Amino acid sequence: MLNRNNRLTFAVLATGAGVFSMMQSLVAPALPTIQHALHTSQATSTWVMTAYLLSASVFTPILGRVGDLVGKKRTMVAALAALTVGCLLAALAPDIGVLIVARVVQGIGGALFPLSFGIIRDEFPAQRVSPSISNLSAVIAAGGGVGMVAAGPIVGALDYTWLFWLPAAIVAVTALIALRHVPESPHRGTGRVNWSGAVLLSGWLVALLLPLSQATSWGWGSLKVVGLLASAVVLFTAWLFAEARSRNPLIDLRVLRLPAVWTTNTAALLFGAGMYAVWSYLPGFVQTPSAAGYGFGSSVTGAGLLMLPMLVAMFLAGVLSGRLEPVVGAKKLLTTGAALGAVSCAMLAAWHGQQWQIAVAAGIFGLGIGLAFASMANLIVQNVPAAQTGAATGMNANIRTIGGSLGAALMTALVTDSLQPSGLPHESGYTHGFALLALLCLAAALAALLVPAGRRAVVTRVAASQERAPDRRVTAER
Repeated sequence: MLNRNNRLTFAVLATGAGVFSMMQSLVAPALPTIQHALHTSQATSTWVMTAYLLSASVFTPILGRVGDLVGKKRTMVAALAALTVGCLLAALAPDIGVLIVARVVQGIGGALFPLSFGIIRDEFPAQRVSPSISNLSAVIAAGGGVGMVAAGPIVGALDYTWLFWLPAAIVAVTALIALRHVPESPHRGTGRVNWSGAVLLSGWLVALLLPLSQATSWGWGSLKVVGLLASAVVLFTAWLFAEARSRNPLIDLRVLRLPAVWTTNTAALLFGAGMYAVWSYLPGFVQTPSAAGYGFGSSVTGAGLLMLPMLVAMFLAGVLSGRLEPVVGAKKLLTTGAALGAVSCAMLAAWHGQQWQIAVAAGIFGLGIGLAFASMANLIVQNVPAAQTGAATGMNANIRTIGGSLGAALMTALVTDSLQPSGLPHESGYTHGFALLALLCLAAALAALLVPAGRRAVVTRVAASQERAPDRRVTAER
């Protein structure tokens, strides 16, 4: 059982991380409303999502490492403050430019994920770490579902600015409680922040994710897309070289090479592709007018309600995984979660003519997300040194995001490859897209099967690494 202080700490972590997760999907259904209210184009309004994605991708691993070095609580409070400021700025934004800047500031809150996992590892009793991480992962996963469900009613009852006012109030209170009641973690990394590595990491992430998110409007063969992707390769190579030579690497590459880490990250990349693509395109599918030969012409609110089984299943599966993990192991839960995602996407490709079929498939996918999210976090936390928890979990979240960008880009290419005279996509674009997502989730399940079953190999690998490089010592928790 958690004591009172641990329960309060968990409530703070869950609120902050849950709100940030919700902000990822809360704005997407309201983009047409924002576009109209701020008198901008559709292409420009998509930067409201792109700016948030890029900012979170940059700040998540960097601030995760900063938290490992200077203190997780201090860094978390700063991230909560930034998220609050970003929400206030977005609510008051007079034009689309200010709103995009506000979303960049909000993206700093991405650091809440790795920092929260690190605080749980440092502060909670050993026997409660895995269940607490599973419960937090359930909240994070459900947060994305809450965003999809809540956006329509909030915009309908109030207006789009309340998509930012409400989170601002919640996060501001959370930051004050965290400042007063969350203890500072005792485990600290050594050295300093490798800012050259941070710049290179930021560079290759932006150069990779920006063309993936904008390829549909820019064109896959355009000079901007090809040039940025080539730059991403060059910057990634330079980052690997710089990190390998640094005495204070931002992310210790030896940790990323651990068998349990690289196999989990591979599964995260593939499963993230399926998860984010389903989140992005399933609501649009059900909102398609039935005159197109498919779809149900649902409103934003109606589409959100069809996603409700996914939301409920995500949360329940995430909480349940904390009870199952000590019995069956995180590896089996990750494999099962990815396999359920493959089953769900295959169902969507084959059976999508009735609303109940969509609801059932969404529920199954929610079960998969709940199991996979929790088990990924547990596998990373269990298999990296305490001083690398923030950086390693931050990188895992980033790899999931990169996979999500790849999945969304592939789905976009298939759905928009050919359009009906009405301008709506053909049904085959969706069916082929869902079939591809099923294959990606199946590949994630196969990658999960490669995760080592125990920690002995990991401890041995880290110990050997310590002997080879004592000046860059990595202390493994037994």
